[in-house]
Amino acid sequence: MDRAGEDGKQEPHLVLAHKLFLLSHPDVDDLAKVDLRADVLAAVKSDDMAALYESLEADGVLEMDAALLAEMRARIDEEIRKLDEKIADAEENLGESEVREAHLAKSLYFIRVGEKEKALEQLKVTEGKTVAVGQKMDLVFYTLQIGFFYMDFDLISKSIDKAKNLFEEGGDWERKNRLKVYEGLYCMATRNFKKAASLFLDSISTFTTYELFTYDTFIFYTVLTSVISLDRVSLKQKVVDAPEILAVIGKVPHLSEFLNSLYNCQYKSFFIAFSGLTEQIKLDRYLQPHFRYYMREVRTVVYSQFLESYKSVTMEAMAAAFGVTIDFIDQELSRFIAAGKLHCKIDKVAGVLETNRPDARNAFYQATIKQGDFLLNRIQKLSRVIDL
Repeated sequence: MDRAGEDGKQEPHLVLAHKLFLLSHPDVDDLAKVDLRADVLAAVKSDDMAALYESLEADGVLEMDAALLAEMRARIDEEIRKLDEKIADAEENLGESEVREAHLAKSLYFIRVGEKEKALEQLKVTEGKTVAVGQKMDLVFYTLQIGFFYMDFDLISKSIDKAKNLFEEGGDWERKNRLKVYEGLYCMATRNFKKAASLFLDSISTFTTYELFTYDTFIFYTVLTSVISLDRVSLKQKVVDAPEILAVIGKVPHLSEFLNSLYNCQYKSFFIAFSGLTEQIKLDRYLQPHFRYYMREVRTVVYSQFLESYKSVTMEAMAAAFGVTIDFIDQELSRFIAAGKLHCKIDKVAGVLETNRPDARNAFYQATIKQGDFLLNRIQKLSRVIDL
């Protein structure tokens, strides 16, 4: 798992991880899965990923070929023997940097053949031989790539914390900016969309982490997370008018219409673009687990934005604005109102929606009184104890 990002290509193992995800996805048709299975087998063979081959065979994804497995195991054993010889030679005859390079080569080989535990163990050994903060950071990036391949969020979280501690010792801006994208992806994959949007927006002009995904995909993630995290003013400044986003947003199907129709309050166009994007969200291995949640959040944003302009509005007018039926709007809003996501009520007889936005000043006043009562009660209890 070398840093393929340096020449603008996605890390091959993360490409493989995405194909494995699609193979297990019910919405991918059987014909496409035949090609995906062939691609996965080719990748496994080319990198001698014996451990992955066995687990895929156990899951019924690939068929067992005992001869192929034996060949891969033999090649792995031979390569490890050669790498151990190089380490021994470096320790006897060469300097510290050569010893480190020999250990790093063994770490990268374990990553390449998909031996997760051995790779992590060898990376720790390599770290013990490493002095420079920048090189230590590179080892953390390798660990993060392993984490994203296996979707091991515990490993990713610990590695991000470790990287931040390393930066306190020093470290260059290029690596700091790369870490923001890694952390943003982790936040997005663990449903912290607000933090993900902030980290992605900070990295727009300095993006170099092509090993994770292409720039187009990065913009796709940035727009999706920003839409449900930013207010209208911030969305306009940081996303709608951002030159870096404008340069590539047209390359991602439906994304430009999705963003601009939301900002320009063209709700019918927004729903059409949104339905076009759902397939891409569903087939993304980082977003798919949060598909239903994201769909709800986007609809909350767009309904809130529409209702913001009105004290009351007919259901018919709202349905017409969104290009849907009155029954659909009735069902949708009922769910969101019941969940406390929208501040309005439905007058079913008159067919009217009445907004009842909470007064922020009044809410603050009530909260202050409540906290004041609580404090007075605590003081009274304390004074009784002191009197005793």
